[in-house]
Amino acid sequence: RSYRVVLIDKYSSRLPPCCHQSVCVYKLNSSYLQTFDNLSENDCRKVAFFQASPTQKMNLFQSITSALDNTLASDPTAVIFGEDVAFGGVFRCTVGLRDKYGKDRVFNTPLCEQGIVGFGIGVAVAGATAIAEIQFADYIFPAFDQIVNEAAKYRYRSGNMFDCGNLTIRAPWGCVGHGSLYHSQSPEAFFAHCPGLKVVIPRSPIQAKGLLLSCIADKNPCIFFEPKILYRAAVEQVPEDPYTIPLSQAEVLQEGSDVTLVAWGTQIHVLKEVASMAQEKLGVSCEVIDLQTILPWDIETVCKSVVKTGRLLISHEAPVTGGFASEISSTVQEECFLNLEAPISRVCGYDTPFPHIFEPFYIPDKWKCFEAIKKMINY
Repeated sequence: RSYRVVLIDKYSSRLPPCCHQSVCVYKLNSSYLQTFDNLSENDCRKVAFFQASPTQKMNLFQSITSALDNTLASDPTAVIFGEDVAFGGVFRCTVGLRDKYGKDRVFNTPLCEQGIVGFGIGVAVAGATAIAEIQFADYIFPAFDQIVNEAAKYRYRSGNMFDCGNLTIRAPWGCVGHGSLYHSQSPEAFFAHCPGLKVVIPRSPIQAKGLLLSCIADKNPCIFFEPKILYRAAVEQVPEDPYTIPLSQAEVLQEGSDVTLVAWGTQIHVLKEVASMAQEKLGVSCEVIDLQTILPWDIETVCKSVVKTGRLLISHEAPVTGGFASEISSTVQEECFLNLEAPISRVCGYDTPFPHIFEPFYIPDKWKCFEAIKKMINY
């Protein structure tokens, strides 16, 4: 079978020479990754394998639309619902889907987040594929009880007799430049405390489509946070046909020897710029890791990197106290204590409500991260 191989990151020195192009085509006996004789398992995690199909230039919201279109086309039980999804939603992620698939499969709901998720749980328990949209992640909190006390525990409390694993909850996430208190929050840490959920945040169009389709296919309730500032900022050649990217696997975007940088979503792009600054101004080699899945997260990849570099910086937009960087820091300290050359650094938002005109001072920008690297190197 013919497969298209798209490099997820620019680092390709460990791949065969024929992979040094941005796109290659291989002949496979099966889609199982280990059938590549000349690729190690670690190398396989650096690339996404797509059945040969045309690609299209898409930004992030268009790749999400493509994923939803693929799902509705292939799964007759799939339904999409939420506030304003019928006309395309605030960010146009569902534009055109109602016209294509009808009002019974793409429809608006009342302005009631608890009702949206509660309805989604019922749809999933009945055996259909439920894709619920919360218009902004900031407004997911009215549905917190339904998500944490119902969706996450449904399988456990029924002894696996029933579940709502066909439920996927989408929500725009993170700062956008002018969102202020109620349109800029990053609530992933709230849900990372709850067993039974999966929490996923992409950084780019290719990741967005592959990870969203993985969430929809996964037999556990998933929360898919979409970095709203990237909806129109990131553009890539994305396959039109469906494909998946494994959940709970972090991706090493750039290998390095001195400092490990970990983030997800929008902050990945900040850390990639920081890594370039550190190399240019300090001669420091940074390894950049995109966590991708917050829960369950890839402990092995992060710890393996820290063992090599001896230093770790974690950055996210959410407030520092109780943020998910705390969990990563604690785990790495337990697993890699004897390998650490400096204290673990967390560069995050402040412990205040998200501000409006002071957003540039609040977010963990490249200068804050760069100063943290200098302190670790000089420790």
